[in-house]
Amino acid sequence: MSESPVPHEPPIYRRIADGLRARIHAGELRDGDRLPGENALMAEYAIARATARQALAVLINEGLAVPKRGSGVYVRQFKPIRRHGARRLSREQWGQGRAIWDADARGRPFTVDRVEVALERAAEDVARVLDSDQVWVRRRRYLVDARPVQLATSYFPAHLVEGSAITLTDTGPGGVYARLAELGVPPAHFTEEVRARMPNPRESNLLDLPGGTPVIVIARTAYASDGRPVELNEMILDSAAYVLQYDFDA
Repeated sequence: MSESPVPHEPPIYRRIADGLRARIHAGELRDGDRLPGENALMAEYAIARATARQALAVLINEGLAVPKRGSGVYVRQFKPIRRHGARRLSREQWGQGRAIWDADARGRPFTVDRVEVALERAAEDVARVLDSDQVWVRRRRYLVDARPVQLATSYFPAHLVEGSAITLTDTGPGGVYARLAELGVPPAHFTEEVRARMPNPRESNLLDLPGGTPVIVIARTAYASDGRPVELNEMILDSAAYVLQYDFDA
């Protein structure tokens, strides 16, 4: 195959990437399989190394493949998690002792493999939202199908949750929202702000992200019925692992 472009056809590296992608979606190449390397692509398509590298980079940037130093490029296929904003936060979910993540995982195995809880002085932006200089902080990492997909950091006004299970590693059935309900301040309203950015080195490492993969940042504030903010939660999501769904009336 010549590298000279044919009019109205995509560049050769795109056509090679399209062919590899089709093999992945057809199941010919499965999760964890090694993709043809640069040398193999050069020999098969009579292309330069830079072109072969471009073809593999397309799949890496799409989140379909991940490079492993000194080993090659491997398929990274993962069924996206459908995150339904309203369903996962409904009182019916946590009020009956179910974890919010049950709504996200939908029967797929999920774990929280890192939980850190600490009493800290609130950063300026956190103090402004929660109107509290001291906060209890809960930091977690979530895995679905043994793959890290989300980092979450929750902040609670210290005077509100002091002495409750929210300050423990295991918050019990229904999680922190069920415990807030026991404290007389169940969440009655939520706001979420969503944006995308590139991850910092720590986030890339903890989420095992391929180079060039952005993250989705969701900042959620929970309010009690009297309007008091009772939690600020910042979530960092692997963008290749999620579909965000929001339902609303016209």
